[in-house]
Amino acid sequence: MNETGKRCVRYCFFLPLCATLTTFWPQTWNYFQDQKRIVDYVLAFNGEGDDVEAEKKRAIYQRNLENEGLQIETENCQRIHFVKIHVPENVLSHYCEIMKMQMPMKKLDNQDKIIMRDFSIQSTLVRLFRRPLFNFVIIDRQKFAPPEYRLMYEYSRDKPYLFNDKEPNFFTPSIRIAVAHFILERTYFSEAVDEKKDIGIRRLMEDQVYLDAYPLHDGCTDLRSSCQRALLLEEWASISKWIKHQPLDHIKEYFGVKIAMYFAWLGFYTHMLIPASVVGLICFFYGLLTYPANRISQEICGDNSTIMCPQCDKYCDYWYLKTTCTISKLAHIFDNEMTIVFSIFMSVWATLYLEMWKRYSSKIQHRWGITEYCSLAEPPRPQYLSRLKNIKKMMFNIATGAQEPSPPFWTKKFPSFLYTAVFGIVVYRMSLMTSKNIYGDGGSVSGKLIIFPATTAAINLLASTALTYAYQYVAEYMTNVEYRRTQTEYNESLNLKIYLFEFVNYYSSIFYIAFMKGKFPGYPAKYNRILNLRQEECSPGGCLMELCIQLAIIMVGKQAIGAITEILIPFLFQKFKEFRSVLGIDAGSNENGERLICCNQWTKDFNLINWHDRSLFNEYLKMVIQYGFITIFVVAFPLAPFFALLNNVFETRLDAKKFLLYYKRAVPQRVRDLGIWYNIMHVVGKVAVISSAFIIAFSSNFIPRLMYMHVVNLSGTDEGFVNHTLAYFNVSDFEANAAPENSSFSNITICRYSEYRNPPDDHRPYKRPSIYWQILAIRLTFVVIYQNLVSFVQIVVAWAIPDVPTRLQDQIKREQYLTNEYIIEQEKLKMLRSSTGGCGTGAYTRNDYLASEDSSPDDEKLNYGSIADDNEYQLRMQNDGSELYETYGIVTSRV
Repeated sequence: MNETGKRCVRYCFFLPLCATLTTFWPQTWNYFQDQKRIVDYVLAFNGEGDDVEAEKKRAIYQRNLENEGLQIETENCQRIHFVKIHVPENVLSHYCEIMKMQMPMKKLDNQDKIIMRDFSIQSTLVRLFRRPLFNFVIIDRQKFAPPEYRLMYEYSRDKPYLFNDKEPNFFTPSIRIAVAHFILERTYFSEAVDEKKDIGIRRLMEDQVYLDAYPLHDGCTDLRSSCQRALLLEEWASISKWIKHQPLDHIKEYFGVKIAMYFAWLGFYTHMLIPASVVGLICFFYGLLTYPANRISQEICGDNSTIMCPQCDKYCDYWYLKTTCTISKLAHIFDNEMTIVFSIFMSVWATLYLEMWKRYSSKIQHRWGITEYCSLAEPPRPQYLSRLKNIKKMMFNIATGAQEPSPPFWTKKFPSFLYTAVFGIVVYRMSLMTSKNIYGDGGSVSGKLIIFPATTAAINLLASTALTYAYQYVAEYMTNVEYRRTQTEYNESLNLKIYLFEFVNYYSSIFYIAFMKGKFPGYPAKYNRILNLRQEECSPGGCLMELCIQLAIIMVGKQAIGAITEILIPFLFQKFKEFRSVLGIDAGSNENGERLICCNQWTKDFNLINWHDRSLFNEYLKMVIQYGFITIFVVAFPLAPFFALLNNVFETRLDAKKFLLYYKRAVPQRVRDLGIWYNIMHVVGKVAVISSAFIIAFSSNFIPRLMYMHVVNLSGTDEGFVNHTLAYFNVSDFEANAAPENSSFSNITICRYSEYRNPPDDHRPYKRPSIYWQILAIRLTFVVIYQNLVSFVQIVVAWAIPDVPTRLQDQIKREQYLTNEYIIEQEKLKMLRSSTGGCGTGAYTRNDYLASEDSSPDDEKLNYGSIADDNEYQLRMQNDGSELYETYGIVTSRV
């Protein structure tokens, strides 16, 4: 170990605490040795490795990085060597132009007049009442100052009059990290640039040439620190700040747009759950207050003579209807007159929520400069290129303007169709498991109707949680079989598969109870059987109560498990890595064999959990699955929005704490919206309308009770409704092996079962009466009317709410007009100076040109700023695109 290494170890041994280190070394915690250049990115590798090929790749790669203008300094005082990367300003300006970054403009003379506060009753009421009453939820503006209003424009070095890029903080840390990552992903590590797969830091990490590559957090987590990370941890990630708004602009500056957009959506979704929770609580308390007067439960609890048929073959006994007294009272709490009102409200709420989100996000998109952003044409994944070596079929890529190998359809798309088979398998698994739990010994019928569904739901929750990991493995395998060209295509394909697996995993048992259980059980003389097992029956009050139990346990249980594991697992994993690193466990392995001492930010961050492309996927997945619970099945459990609200209040802060404490800093990425998740929620909202209609029509007593009151009972009340829904059965007509073997009842000749069938003494015994067909017709009519009526309301709501507020549209027009006028004025002055022999436009600091992914030849000439002049540009453009970059260690989309 050299002298620098000994000094590093000696200092770190005596100064182990982060706060102490930042006090003694304020300028070297995340800086180069010269204490001037900040570290923007870090590469880590095993300095004691003897792999000659890896050393060669590292040397070529780092040399190409330096050729691109990056500044590199290697720290080798410990076994893990760290390559520190700094991005100079000239490189930042060059690549901001290539990446088409929206940057803040200089303050124009008339820009303060752009935002005009138009008088309106709504804004006046908000100013007078809302803000004074809800000041306690507003974040501390002393700590999180609101951003200065600046116009945004796509960065161009040919328009120096638009940008004050000499300001110290013009290129923010998130931009510096994004530019560094952009270069690292596109730089070759081979002398042969024709080898398209020999490119990018991702491939080098897969080959273990580098152990890790990550940007740095801006400081430690000690609350005495003045860094942005500590401020966010104290004021945003703290559970005690749960009622405060989120500092979205500061989150965006630290983590980038992609993560900030997630937290913006999560906060908006949580706020929208408040009215849904209030209406759900009203529905719940209405049922709670009115259940003593419920006629159905009164008839069941007061019936001492009705004997019901056994619920399973041979081992189940007859039972009294009165034993379901408790569950009939509980069923009324969730199945009452308010149920249909609540279901209509939630269907409209789902549409209102999505439309209001588009309206809300449009303001964020404009403020963050991503309104016009679309993802650029990406270079192919290294895994994709390596699989195309033997593919002879070529296809013209319209985005990149180059010929690329094209795999056949059967290997590119077909494997994704296989996931549909999983649906039937999981549904059968849930049906079989439920049957085994329900068909036990005699026992208490009340216990069967409450304890068995609860036990089944708990077992299902544990099984579904375990199967999640298996489904992720299957989804990844299926996506790897496909030929997905870019990382975005790969991620979207994988995300959709995992969501569909999770949809089936968590919803299958609920769909089974809502739409299959008790619908086709048969009757004691002829039960319908599958694999020699009887189909399950609902209680006399219907299956809605069991659906409620299943939904409540799975939803609340999943949220509880997720809240515990998402903090506990990263905490234990990170502490385990620190424990191994500090004690030097496994010295002979290819991990942190030697004791890694945290004497700066890059060594401190090395032990954190890696951030990858799909780290945010699990967060979205949990919330979208929850969204399905509160929309598709909310009829059965009105308290679902309330429990979702409670979960999300803490979910926001726990996610924030997790990202700040246990994960490496994420590479800032630009996104325009929620991507595929918005489309999924839109489809779920449509499915929820149909689901609610069928649950109300077929799983509750709403339609049969209405028919009884208006058709059967001339008095117009529901008196005698329970007796009306129970059919008669002569016990001498039991099919073989269906009657109880050992019964505690004697002299039983007639038992009752929940069905609409003729009595045994009818001329058509056990056949369907006319009232059954009338009820079925009304049920189907209700489904059609409900679905069309609610869908019409949804369409009207979506039409009535514009995606972009009118005031914002006017503001955007004013900004564009003012910006264009200013550009025209400056260009005229530039031309005037040029024609009069002035200094002209001037020569701007430029480095080697790299064509942007979606640039045209004119754009390329504009961007060809580096060392190349116009003649060199014309010469290069005459050559083939593949020859253009032979002398450079970086790749663009021309692959």
